[in-house]
Amino acid sequence: MTRRIPRPRAPFERQVLFGALATGLPALLAAVLLLWLGDYSAKVRWTFGVLLVVWWLATAFGLRERIVRPIQTISNMLAALRERDFSLRGRGARDDDALGLAMLEANLLSATLREQRLGALEATGLLRRVMEEIDVAVFAFDPDDRLRTVNRRGEVLLGQPAERLLGRPATELGLSECLTTEAPGAIELAFPGGAGRWEVRHGAFRQGGQPMRLLLLTDVAETLRAEERAAWQRLVRVLSHEINNSLTPIKSIAGSLQERLRGSTPIGGVAAAGSSGTSVAPPLAPSVLDDEFRRGLAVIASRSEALARFVAAYARLTRLPPPVKRSLDVAPWARRVAALERRVPVEVAPGPAVTVDADVDQLDQLLINLLRNAAEATLEAGRGEPVVLGWSAPPGWLEVTVDDTGPGIASTANLFVPFFTTKADGSGIGLALCRQIAEAHGGTVSLENRRGGIGARARVRLPRNGSTPASA
Repeated sequence: MTRRIPRPRAPFERQVLFGALATGLPALLAAVLLLWLGDYSAKVRWTFGVLLVVWWLATAFGLRERIVRPIQTISNMLAALRERDFSLRGRGARDDDALGLAMLEANLLSATLREQRLGALEATGLLRRVMEEIDVAVFAFDPDDRLRTVNRRGEVLLGQPAERLLGRPATELGLSECLTTEAPGAIELAFPGGAGRWEVRHGAFRQGGQPMRLLLLTDVAETLRAEERAAWQRLVRVLSHEINNSLTPIKSIAGSLQERLRGSTPIGGVAAAGSSGTSVAPPLAPSVLDDEFRRGLAVIASRSEALARFVAAYARLTRLPPPVKRSLDVAPWARRVAALERRVPVEVAPGPAVTVDADVDQLDQLLINLLRNAAEATLEAGRGEPVVLGWSAPPGWLEVTVDDTGPGIASTANLFVPFFTTKADGSGIGLALCRQIAEAHGGTVSLENRRGGIGARARVRLPRNGSTPASA
């Protein structure tokens, strides 16, 4: 059985023209026939014959244009809509005939799509603006877990610009754990741009017909620490007020008794009679009374001084001034502060030549506290090994580490809580003050057990130019 080859179909314009010609052909033939059969001269016959043919052709071609031209206009408008060009409008739009109604609907469709396009652009612009300004890291992954969208906070968190992040898998970016974590939830994470406790949230949407996974990371540690610090600052102010109210009379009484002791003879005398006529115990010998008097005054003065030191130490948390930054050469600074610790050897590991914009006095206090804690931990373990102080310089950052060989950290839950301490004579503000100083410089402080050995490691991360880098 032979396959029939379909005959090519004539274009629509030609079909319209042929239809118009065929419609007027019978009338033309009839008119020509009547003209030739009538009693007319040859000149009249040829003149009217040519006029009839010209009229027939002109009418057919005019009808063709009348039908085809509006259809071409609508086609051009639809093509422009497909290319998202909403500026074209068709003429002759009216609602009292079919073709005008089609043109009117095409114009209305173009206007509607234009308004929707403007609304979508404005909504997209607002969404992008919000994503850039919110303090939440936003990531979008395709079905292959490759990053397709990231906002500015996400760039800072991962330490790289979007151009270097897009298209990379979640495992390479360190976000695979976040995608598998039950959400909403909070986990401890460390990224090039910061470490701490992060709230993880998931979502799903479609883009270009493809399912996408949304990941939101919120740094809850910073908010919690700010609230925690504010609460403790209020508590410190209350403690300071109440303790000072107690210190004032104690110090006043102690001073008065000391003046009396220096300006009079020791108290002696006879027994005094009680209200019932019975006598009280005989007074102590003057020498014994003097000794007890002096010991009591010494205890009062000692406790007063201890309470004063207690209040001053805790009040430092609420009165830490903003850092006054200037350029600091890290190597001489590390050697100078390390030399202040004399209880155990402090080994300063070689590091790169680098400077940092920071408050020198505050960084001194920060490093002194960390070295003191490391020395006490090393002494507690009794291993006799030195504390190691080192630093590195990842792009845009300074990272200082202090390693000890102590017993390590049993729990990190309360390390940076003010007033919390495991030491018998500790004040509980050393690490809290370190964190406050680091955060005032735009950095972080962390404490963890050493992975490659015994003991713990304190890590300080500070921006080198005084502001948090956008990329590392």
